[in-house]
Amino acid sequence: MSAVPMHYVSTREEFSEILKKHDRFWVSSCGCREGNEAGCKRSRKDVCLIFKGDIGSSGSGKKEVTRADVDAILKEAEEKRLVTRPFRNDDRTDVDGSCFCCDDCCGYFIDPKEKCDKGAMIETTKVEDCTDCGACVDACHFKARKMADGKLAVDREQCYGCGLCRDVCPTDCIEMFPRP
Repeated sequence: MSAVPMHYVSTREEFSEILKKHDRFWVSSCGCREGNEAGCKRSRKDVCLIFKGDIGSSGSGKKEVTRADVDAILKEAEEKRLVTRPFRNDDRTDVDGSCFCCDDCCGYFIDPKEKCDKGAMIETTKVEDCTDCGACVDACHFKARKMADGKLAVDREQCYGCGLCRDVCPTDCIEMFPRP
């Protein structure tokens, strides 16, 4: 078994570049969401995107979908603040699709034994422009952002590079840069 985890984190922009390489798509229900008896409080179940019709999925209901269907999943992922987590093939040489995960029921956030690579990007916050509103704290599933004594505190070691913090920042003081 490869030491490289199957999943890694990416920004939506990075994943959009991966999507350009594909013209056929399948979707299935998320195995984590199906396994949660209470259901996911954040999004619908059928958000696991697959690029090949001949590979399995963690959930049920796999079906071929259109690019418009894919765009609807991406829009929901943005609106519901789902982390884009592409997954690699068994050899870890290519991307076979992506999960769109949240902190409500997804195994990665609930089970500390689940492995996932940090993304290629990392946040940089211009603290002088930050209003300490806390919007980014609520968006960060990785707990890299916290409020301490009314001020934003960032633990960049915890940043996985999803970009959700940047997406919700009302002052645009967060940017994503390549991880050193």
